[in-house]
Amino acid sequence: MSETVPPTPNEVTELPEQPGPVVQTVRKGMWGSGPGDVSGFGGISRPVIRHQRASRPYGGWFDEVADRLQSLLPALPDEVNTEHDELTFYIPKERLLEVVRVARDDARLRFETCPSVSGVHYPDEPGAELHVVYALLSMTHNRRIRLEVTTSDEDPVIDSVTGVYPHANWHERETWDMFGIIFDGHPGLTRILMPDDWDGHPQRKDYPLGGVPVEFKGAQVPPPDERRSY
Repeated sequence: MSETVPPTPNEVTELPEQPGPVVQTVRKGMWGSGPGDVSGFGGISRPVIRHQRASRPYGGWFDEVADRLQSLLPALPDEVNTEHDELTFYIPKERLLEVVRVARDDARLRFETCPSVSGVHYPDEPGAELHVVYALLSMTHNRRIRLEVTTSDEDPVIDSVTGVYPHANWHERETWDMFGIIFDGHPGLTRILMPDDWDGHPQRKDYPLGGVPVEFKGAQVPPPDERRSY
């Protein structure tokens, strides 16, 4: 692998100072690093960096939307991620409903629809293990943004946005079904993928893998939760 050559002084471009990355944890290996691992993957060690905040100017229409939200919602934290040219706002969960109402109703924002609500489980983030991400679409202005809120394992409750976006009904049910996040005010928060009597929420990272042994050409492959550690 060739070495990275630092730029000469006349090649350096002044950029806004960016906040330093926050390392949540360090991930080691791929399939575990037991003595039987001869692939080399067991020696991999890399930091896990999430939720890095951007600095202004964000660029393009991102600043316009951020400024408008700030002007309409005083004291809203200016916490934004612009990775991969996508605009994500980190919103305190107690302010979620006022943010989506303004995003939908203001003529300069006009995010009329919420095509997706999804959950994420980060068990290594104490007090913010559960994240919910709302994708908002403005058909008027042809723009997309995301809102992200967090809550804890001990209090997995977030306000339902079905009063603002009725079609979020099914997405919130799926997020409850898979992650156990309770959407307060939802008209009928029941399972949508798993049977009603199912125990647990299968997309949480602490959910057991389960499975059954599989026979293959005289050998037996154990179920996932009996194989090497992940």
